[in-house]
Amino acid sequence: MSQIEDEIRELKKDVLKMMILVHKQLSKGQDAIYQFDKDLANEIMVKENKVNAYELRIDEDCENIIALFNPVANDLRFVLAVFKINADLERMGDYAEGIARYILHFERELDPAILKKLRFQEMYQLILSMIDDVVCGFKDEAPKEARKVFHKDKTINEINATAADTIIPIMKEHPDQTGQLLYLLSIIRKLERVGDLTKNIAEDTIFYVEAKVLKHKKEKERKK
Repeated sequence: MSQIEDEIRELKKDVLKMMILVHKQLSKGQDAIYQFDKDLANEIMVKENKVNAYELRIDEDCENIIALFNPVANDLRFVLAVFKINADLERMGDYAEGIARYILHFERELDPAILKKLRFQEMYQLILSMIDDVVCGFKDEAPKEARKVFHKDKTINEINATAADTIIPIMKEHPDQTGQLLYLLSIIRKLERVGDLTKNIAEDTIFYVEAKVLKHKKEKERKK
């Protein structure tokens, strides 16, 4: 095995570790909400430093591979994809931390009936399953797995689009919880952005495996 192959193999391992860490951060956010566990929320915020450390190391490794080995073809596509995936994972980590910050402002446990009306658990489970899909797609170089996120993201967008209309009458019914419900709405908005970033990762995985640039294709379709 050549040195560049060794470097790329190690880079792939680090990206997978970062993906799993971000998944854990978001999963803990869900647990912190349903268990009203502020200690767990604080743990998420502390672990954000580890996400940032991965981001810096992966960026540096990508730069070194390009500078030292002048990769071409699939190797170059992989490194370029990792640059983008790394940035998206770091932002997902930021959103996980933001969710934890909102949880720390909660004054009481959230009413399960309200969460059900907002389809909150459905949304959260879809997000976590989307991350599982991109982990499998990236690890196994399996575009079919990565493509699973596109349909799921449509449901995420639907839940997000109806959240405000759903939560307004709840606020009127429970005016004492207005602040907490606004935090909950902000969490839903953050989860929607996590879904978009996960979809970006799927697109970049497909790019490096199949040499297909899906984002450019969508832009051309919009112009027609």
